Amino acid sequence: MPERGADRAITIYGDRISGNCDKVHFVADHLGLPYRWVETSVIAGATRTAEFLARYPAGQVPTVVLADGRALAQSNAILLYLAAGSDLLPSAPYDRALVDQWLFWEQNTHETTIAARRYRKSYLKLPEAEIDPSLKPRCERALDLMERHSAARRFLVGERLSVADIALVAYTRMASEGGLDLEK
Repeated sequence: MPERGADRAITIYGDRISGNCDKVHFVADHLGLPYRWVETSVIAGATRTAEFLARYPAGQVPTVVLADGRALAQSNAILLYLAAGSDLLPSAPYDRALVDQWLFWEQNTHETTIAARRYRKSYLKLPEAEIDPSLKPRCERALDLMERHSAARRFLVGERLSVADIALVAYTRMASEGGLDLEK
């Protein structure tokens, strides 16, 4: 990940294999925000060390440390914070609520299926027989919902890119690593 800006306004603790971390740096890059990336491997246990947990008790990445030292975790909360006042968040209340709707769905349905399947196949190297058989059809239903919603529009909400699009592209683009066929 690039280090952007000499003043390093924010520090992003993230893992390069994580779609949740990707979406944070995607938003920071899109907005031209200066940041320093600190690679924090979940698989190597970097988020479970006493030092990390003492500073960031949730023990998760991404975690962003703001210029004033305050920390913020949870990828979509970070997206909303970074995008505040930008064109990545609609100003109309209903459109903003639609963005929130997609962000909640992304964390509750999309990420919990697609990222989970990808992790089991690509990182744990589990054979198909050892992966919950209900996971693949749930992934396919999530991808199908996105496909149907996007059939007649360019963006998930409104006429421009929003944090909803960025949040959902992060793990969707990696779906094939979980044995999912995006050509469908």
